[in-house]
Amino acid sequence: MNTNSDKAAKGWSLCVYCGSRFGDNPAYRASAEATGRLLAQSGGQLVYGGGRVGLMGAVADAALAHGAHVVGVIPDALMRREVGHDGVKELHVVQTMHERKMLMADRSDAFLTLPGGIGTMEEVFEMWSWQQLGYHAKPVGLLNVAGYYDALIRFVQDGYERGFISPEQHAALIVDDDLPRLMKTLQTQALAARSAPAADYSRT
Repeated sequence: MNTNSDKAAKGWSLCVYCGSRFGDNPAYRASAEATGRLLAQSGGQLVYGGGRVGLMGAVADAALAHGAHVVGVIPDALMRREVGHDGVKELHVVQTMHERKMLMADRSDAFLTLPGGIGTMEEVFEMWSWQQLGYHAKPVGLLNVAGYYDALIRFVQDGYERGFISPEQHAALIVDDDLPRLMKTLQTQALAARSAPAADYSRT
């Protein structure tokens, strides 16, 4: 699917990974709502997992409320459990998780990870590894809200110091605790990356 024209029309396209729960700190929900609002204000579109629950629902609701176009991608199994967001006009129902991740990646210029569980962590690590393998050149960001990802950041640092993560790949994961600054960095790098060769997910 060639979506360059719709990305250009909307400025930029941000894929947000986050939890289907709210977690134990109100700051997590606030970060999701702020992400949707700031993305809309920047002229961007949201690409996300299509759910109406937890942080996923919060970021989509905020983006919609502030006028952003929202693209949701959800597996049929979750749709049948009635967790799909019925307010999202462009909601793609796919058969497998791999289809979901491929379509979300294809429709995005950059990736932002908010607090979430193992599915969220799997998604950000996959996009980071796909970047290392040369499948795409899109920026990958991690927002550390209220220290939620402190332990994960230490783990990645340990992998780097012990020689399992290269300096280039270590630097490629953009970690910040300031949402406006991180989104600006992702937007700047995303627009610059459009001049790189087109992403090729067919090898995944």
